[in-house]
Amino acid sequence: MPVINRIASFAEDMTGWRQHLHAHPELGFDCHETAAYVAERLRDFGITEIHSGIAQSGLVAIVEGQGEGPTIGLRADMDALPITEETGLAYASSVPGRMHACGHDGHTTMLLGAAKYLAETRNFSGRVALIFQPAEEDGGGGGVMVDEGIMDRFDIAQVYGIHNAPGLPLGMFSTTPGPLLAAVDTFEIHIRGLGGHGATPHETRDPVVAALAIAQGIQTISSRNHYALDDLVISVTQVHTGSAENIVPETAFVGGTVRSFDENVQKMVQRRMAQIVEGTAAAYDVTAELDYQVWYPATVNNADRAGFAAEVAREVAGADNVEDNASREMGAEDFSYMLQARPGAFLFLGQGESAGLHQAKYNFNDAVAPVGASFFARLVERAQPLAG
Repeated sequence: MPVINRIASFAEDMTGWRQHLHAHPELGFDCHETAAYVAERLRDFGITEIHSGIAQSGLVAIVEGQGEGPTIGLRADMDALPITEETGLAYASSVPGRMHACGHDGHTTMLLGAAKYLAETRNFSGRVALIFQPAEEDGGGGGVMVDEGIMDRFDIAQVYGIHNAPGLPLGMFSTTPGPLLAAVDTFEIHIRGLGGHGATPHETRDPVVAALAIAQGIQTISSRNHYALDDLVISVTQVHTGSAENIVPETAFVGGTVRSFDENVQKMVQRRMAQIVEGTAAAYDVTAELDYQVWYPATVNNADRAGFAAEVAREVAGADNVEDNASREMGAEDFSYMLQARPGAFLFLGQGESAGLHQAKYNFNDAVAPVGASFFARLVERAQPLAG
């Protein structure tokens, strides 16, 4: 079964929704205008049970099926990124310094397309919870929505999400049972020494050499404290210090990111980083403070639900366009919080060749929206079929 005919028939409308969202990006939890636009479209579809103000600007809308049954959750993220757009599109961002550079405008559109179809047909039992989430990029809005009780409040039994994938062939699905995306942590190291003249470094306690030593020491964690076949990435991405070539500065800063899949590995990194920072600071006679933040957990698909989602994807895209044993990746997703709370699956959906995610020239491919909407719709109909 290809794209659902009814969804294909309003593909032009979906393009209009998506391009409106693209032109009006919002950041973090402040997605109030986006949520209002989504709610207006949902009401146009005849959906009246809309719960707003969750995680500040998130909303959950309920579509009733025919007869008793469980509730299935479908999630889309709504927030944009603090990037200046360079696409030159007629519908490019109207807000300086913000753009939909990750395709969340497309994710929201795909869920709206599924909502329109499901509200028209009601060809399922139980209920569908349409989850429109803010703050995926920064703030963990998915975790906040879970903490605010959406799974219990709406009796959600299973939950699914999609992310577009530049470079993956147009309309191709990719997923895997078990871990799919990594946990993400961040670290900041604030170093303080004693500044002075660059000509008399013996009179200083130099935070620059300490910062460089700490950065090098951190890189040995993955090479010397970690089994090489287990996935781990530690990247020092920031070193800031100094103001002139003849001044030894007072302070230095080192920051970066850690990606992992195993909680024991995560704890080992945190422990070893603390030891390296403390020991190196002592060796260079400076003080150093480590601020290690544990952020999004690993995105782990339920094996049974991932297999089911792949079956549905094959119905929509064809058997040759579904990879159901994909390699896990070191990126991160706050849909992970929802998968910790309920069984479900997260999938990538190819949008063909394009600029990469989080790039100023990126744009969601509108041709893929009917595919994602059809997948969501068929997922509901297959998971919760009508009796008899």
